[in-house]
Amino acid sequence: MAINLEALTDSPRLLLEADLAPIQGTRFQPTGFPDLGAAEYPSPDEPGARMLLVESAQSMANRLEAVCWDEPQSDWVAPLDGLPYVKVYDKDGATLTSSVLEPHRLNSPYILEGKDRTVFDLLKSELAHLEEGRVDIRKLAATLLRVDTNAVLHGVFLAKKDLAGGRLRLPRALSAFIEAENVELAPSGGVKVDPVNPSGDTSKGFGNVPYARDEYVAPRITAYFNLDLSQIRAFGLGQNVEKLLIALALYKIQRFLDTGLRLRTACDLDCQELRVTRPASEFPIPSLEKLESTLPEFIDAVGGEGRFNEPRVTSVTYRK
Repeated sequence: MAINLEALTDSPRLLLEADLAPIQGTRFQPTGFPDLGAAEYPSPDEPGARMLLVESAQSMANRLEAVCWDEPQSDWVAPLDGLPYVKVYDKDGATLTSSVLEPHRLNSPYILEGKDRTVFDLLKSELAHLEEGRVDIRKLAATLLRVDTNAVLHGVFLAKKDLAGGRLRLPRALSAFIEAENVELAPSGGVKVDPVNPSGDTSKGFGNVPYARDEYVAPRITAYFNLDLSQIRAFGLGQNVEKLLIALALYKIQRFLDTGLRLRTACDLDCQELRVTRPASEFPIPSLEKLESTLPEFIDAVGGEGRFNEPRVTSVTYRK
């Protein structure tokens, strides 16, 4: 049975929430920021209560892609085989990186700044008419779909003056973050012990080194996911593409909740429940198994319309 997306037809957003809990014990370690540490802030709803950002939007975007990548094979996991992306090789022919994993995705310097101009020239050719006037988001999305399909969901900023004056931007269609409510600090610490020379020069790695450690406890940890359906429809790429992008987004979410919740050594979480908060009408969230079996059909349907580059993987050799 095909995935039923009819309940999303008139909705501008698909919003989901997942209840999370530590997989063992009660403590967890949040993400940290330079010169800030953990992002703790007042609750807007409960005076005196504290909120905590467990995982940021930018980190979640990376994690939602990491769970779709088969690291040993350096390729998509099997259900996503056939989706276009850019693979980068070094001068010796070994895999260096890809547009799926690069921090700036298709705007990676290993893709656009090396001697191999394959992708740069392709983008320049496809988007040359956008040098003046308003950026045609439909054309940009169609080009990204062909070259690096994941970027249509992840978003991209092609900050190159030679590409429409550096104005080619596509906001994220899928975003996510994790928050904890009513948090309390759980301080602890330890000592790096040097039994040979306890009073040695610690700047060189010798000696005993005490350290403090801050973890947290919370009665509620929630992962939030936001899929911008209006933006996907605005691309004007047709129903098959829309179905593919929605199914791909749902696959990322389900696979992350199934395999990607070990965020850090001291932050290993488990999904208790996943639910839809918008649209209000009933939307049956497809299971991971259903998405795995259906996505190849959606990929084949869009590929059959000639919307993907052939070959699907664009190869680039990086040389300074």
